[in-house]
Amino acid sequence: MKNYRTAFLLAMTVNLFLLAGAGAWWWHSRRAPAPAPAASATESEVVARGPEQATTAPPPGTTAPTLVPLQLSPQRLASIGVRVGTVERKTVHDDIRVTGNVAVDERKQAFVQTRFSGWIQQVFANANYQYVKKGEPLFTIYSQDLVTTEREYLLARQNEQLLAASTVPGVAEGAKSLVGATIERLRQWDIPEREISRLVATGKAQQYLTVDSPVSGFITERNALPNLYVEPSTRLYTVADFSTVWVNAEVFQNDLGRVRVGQPASLTVDSYPGRTFHGRVDFIYPDIDMTTRTSRVRLVFTNPGLLLRPGMFVNVGLEIPMGRQLVVPASAVFQTGTREIAFVDHGGGYIEPREIVVGPQAGEDFIVLKGLKPGERIVTSANFLIDSESQLQAALGSFIPPPPGAGTAASMNVSQNSLEFNSIPSPPRKGANTFQVKLADSHGQGIAGAQIQVIFVMPAMPAMGMAAQRVEFTLAGKGAGIYEGPGALPSGGTWQVSIVAKLAGRVIASKQLSVNATGGM
Repeated sequence: MKNYRTAFLLAMTVNLFLLAGAGAWWWHSRRAPAPAPAASATESEVVARGPEQATTAPPPGTTAPTLVPLQLSPQRLASIGVRVGTVERKTVHDDIRVTGNVAVDERKQAFVQTRFSGWIQQVFANANYQYVKKGEPLFTIYSQDLVTTEREYLLARQNEQLLAASTVPGVAEGAKSLVGATIERLRQWDIPEREISRLVATGKAQQYLTVDSPVSGFITERNALPNLYVEPSTRLYTVADFSTVWVNAEVFQNDLGRVRVGQPASLTVDSYPGRTFHGRVDFIYPDIDMTTRTSRVRLVFTNPGLLLRPGMFVNVGLEIPMGRQLVVPASAVFQTGTREIAFVDHGGGYIEPREIVVGPQAGEDFIVLKGLKPGERIVTSANFLIDSESQLQAALGSFIPPPPGAGTAASMNVSQNSLEFNSIPSPPRKGANTFQVKLADSHGQGIAGAQIQVIFVMPAMPAMGMAAQRVEFTLAGKGAGIYEGPGALPSGGTWQVSIVAKLAGRVIASKQLSVNATGGM
């Protein structure tokens, strides 16, 4: 029994040691560091390629394609219609083109009212938009208060004459002051001086008073009617002077920050072709129309010949001075939607894409805030084609741009060997194809033993949400300079094709062309 107990204890001890060892091994395996992941294809490629020429990279977090400098032959530049302009610093101004409507200048309006009650007798100005001159009679009015006051004046003057020789202190002065008080009451009622002079000269009260127009202009409102009883609150006429007019222009809120009171403005109207009216900004209204997102800007224009009429629809130009700025032609700025690119021409066909920052447009130019210097030459046409070519070279990843000014020397070293490209079917299609290339020297003799690479690239189209595509095929020699091989295209559409022929590790011929593949995207 004792031996059995000893054997049992020994077995238990061995099992405990084995369990402890297994637990330690498990714990060590859990805490062991994970192996470092293999470098990504992009990282490996960067390490292998080393530093390269500067490229125009897209902003972080965007899908915009990378652009690289280009070397184009003079024939290529001419075929795609490249034109060149210059970055310059000059005084610029912008023109904001808006529409507006002619309105009456409210500061040129006069309102005809009486300061006493009465009955209108005869009306002379009896139609709206009748033109009246200053001092021309409008109507006559009978007022009991006015007649009574005139009679009081005559009585006061008579008393003044009777009491002028009085020796009683204050009597003569009192009679004289009463005459002055009645005259002052007539002036407070805005009675014309001619009527007061007539009253003094004739010594007779007038039954009817003639009211004249205070200004020259058109009657835009008329309430004066025969036998109408009027009070001081009754507006009888509104007379507007059209020698100057207001124009209410509708300016979009994006342009309001550039509009200032006092800036010059011009006006044209279809009724008078070739005629331009000149005015200025008078007032900027402080509200925005929620529907049109515009604000009213009031302009003042002189109106020679009274050609501009209230309610007329007109075209307005606001001239915005912007000082001396660094500018480029608007056609030189290639806008991708996320950034602005300019293509700088260094001469000899060497073109560098450069990201720039532009400000507002000034007429036919863009103000450059960053990225260009005065005197630099930039491409002003065919920017889309150059952008596509730059994307293609960036996708190929094999272009090493020559230094500026090396274009002439580069064009002299172009190989005379030729490449001819064909496909089965022709044109190629989405899916399986067979590609064939013929490599020949300057005498038309086939060149054997070369390595032929055919690279298909479709540039990115950010507006359509499509990333760049790239596929590469290697063709095998069939003899007599003929090379052939299979290749599958992932989609139809327009592909940029680059063919590179190498012999003993040296490029002996290259060619680029566009191929339209059938089939859907």
